[in-house]
Amino acid sequence: MRTKLIEVALPLVEINDAAGTEKSIRHGHPSTLHLWWARRPLAACRAVLFASLVDDPESPEAPATLLDLIDRLDAPADRPDDWDDKPLAERRRDRLFALIARLSDFFTGAWRTNVTIEEHGQRLLAEGGFDLIHAHDWLVAFAGVTLKHAHKAPLLATVHATEYGRNRGQPTAEMPRAIHNVEWWLTYEAWRVICCSQFMADEIATAFRTPLDKLDVVPNGVDPTRFDALEGVDLTEFRRRYALDWEKIVFYVGRVVQEKGVHLLVEGLPRMLALRPDIKIVVAGTGGSLAGARARAAELGLGDKILFTGFIPDEDRDRLFKVADVAVFPSLYEPFGIVALEAMAARVPVVAASVGGLAEVVTNHENGLTIFPDSLDSLTWGVVHTLEHPEWSAARVANAYAMVRARFNWDTIARSTIEVYKRVIDERKRASW
Repeated sequence: MRTKLIEVALPLVEINDAAGTEKSIRHGHPSTLHLWWARRPLAACRAVLFASLVDDPESPEAPATLLDLIDRLDAPADRPDDWDDKPLAERRRDRLFALIARLSDFFTGAWRTNVTIEEHGQRLLAEGGFDLIHAHDWLVAFAGVTLKHAHKAPLLATVHATEYGRNRGQPTAEMPRAIHNVEWWLTYEAWRVICCSQFMADEIATAFRTPLDKLDVVPNGVDPTRFDALEGVDLTEFRRRYALDWEKIVFYVGRVVQEKGVHLLVEGLPRMLALRPDIKIVVAGTGGSLAGARARAAELGLGDKILFTGFIPDEDRDRLFKVADVAVFPSLYEPFGIVALEAMAARVPVVAASVGGLAEVVTNHENGLTIFPDSLDSLTWGVVHTLEHPEWSAARVANAYAMVRARFNWDTIARSTIEVYKRVIDERKRASW
C-alpha cells in the first residue's frame, strides 16, 4: 500500500468503467488497476476513509469488501429520477462521490477537482493540436497522468515545493505522506521535471530518487514595472494606516505557517526593540499559524509594535513594499522565495534566511543580508544592521534591482521554458510509446 488514494479513491473511481468484470484500467495510476482490488476484504484494504463507517468489522453483518460497503452507502440526495435504472457501476460511483463530499479533506478535495480538470482536458485533447501536457505540482497530478496515458502525450511537470521539505524530511502524518506519494508519482510519470531552483532540484533527486539528468532548473520571475509605477507617488497617508511617521516598517508578506518563520519575528521583536524602539513589524498574509502568532504577540505585550493584516489585495501589498524600510523573510524552508525578488524589484532592503532557494537569490552584503535560519540573534542583527547603515542598504538595493531586471525577467524565463518544451517534443517524436 502506498496511499489511501491508491487503495480507495482510484480503484473505486474506476467502477464507472466496468461493473462485475475484470477489465484492466489505465486511469490515474502508473500501473494497470483491476476491479478485484475493490473486492478485497475490507480489513486488508485498511481504508481509513471507510473504516470509520463500520461500527464492528468483525460482525457478520459488516460489509466484506469495499464494493459491499459502497452498495450500502446512502444514495446522493440530488439523485436523478432514473436513479434505479442507472447501471450498477454508475450508482456505485455516485454513492462514493456523495460520501467523499461529506467527508472531504484537502487531499480528497484536490482529487475531486482533478476529475473535472480531466473531463475538460479529455475534450481539448480530443480536438487535437496539442504536443505536450504541463502539470504544476501534485494538485493536478491525477488529471495530468490520466491524460498522458489516454492520449500518449508527454507529461512535463513543474514542482514548486515538496511535503518532504515542508516536513523536514519526515512526511509521516497521513496527509503529508499521501501528498508525498503523489509528488513522487508525478515526477516518475513526467518526461522531464522543471524545478524553480537548484535547491529544489537536489531535494527532488533526494526525496524521489529522480535522475538528475531528468531535471531542469528554471527560476520564477517578477515584473518590476508594477513597482516602478509607484515611484514618486505620495504614499504618506497609506503608510500611516500601518505605522506612525517615526516608526520603521519591517515588512513580511507570505503565508503565516511554521515553515515561513513568522513565529521568529514575534519572538525576536523584543530583542529588536531593545536596540531600535522605532521598529514596527507588519505581517501580511494568512495561514494556519496566524492565530497562534497573534496570541503570542499579545502575551508578550507587543500589540502596538506588530500588526497582522491578514489577507491584503495585491495593490496594498505592492504599496507596503514601497513604504517598508526592511523586507524580512526568516523562512525555515523555502523552495525559491519569490517574495524576496518582489522586494528587490520594489527597491526595499532584503533580509532573508540562508535556506533553500533564498540562498540562491540573496547574496550576503551584495544584494541583501542573509541570516542563519531559526536564530533570533541573527534575525535581530540583520534587521538592525539594515536600519543603522542606510548607505550600505541603498547600495545593496541598487545591486538587487539590477539583478532582478537582468536574471529574473519573464522574457528570459519564458525562453528557458520553451527550450524545455522543444526538447520534450523532439524526444517524443523520436521515441516509441
